[in-house]
Amino acid sequence: METIEVTARFDTQGNITPLSFVLQGRLYQVDSVGRRWEAKDGMHILVMIPGNRAHHLVFNYKSLTWTLIRGTETPTVPRI
Repeated sequence: METIEVTARFDTQGNITPLSFVLQGRLYQVDSVGRRWEAKDGMHILVMIPGNRAHHLVFNYKSLTWTLIRGTETPTVPRI
């Protein structure tokens, strides 16, 4: 996992919507938000950026930090 900077909107119902994030010094705009689920380590959110590239972001409620999960670190997405 890698700690990253994320710009997000928090609405009055407590929903979190990532708008953009910085990865290795480069700013990526979020085109769309997909699945989301809560786990022990925080709110997991799948996002799409330009070029149809998916990224898995996690917002930790306790530390108020965002992390990016990569490759084999990706946990199983819960079934609906």
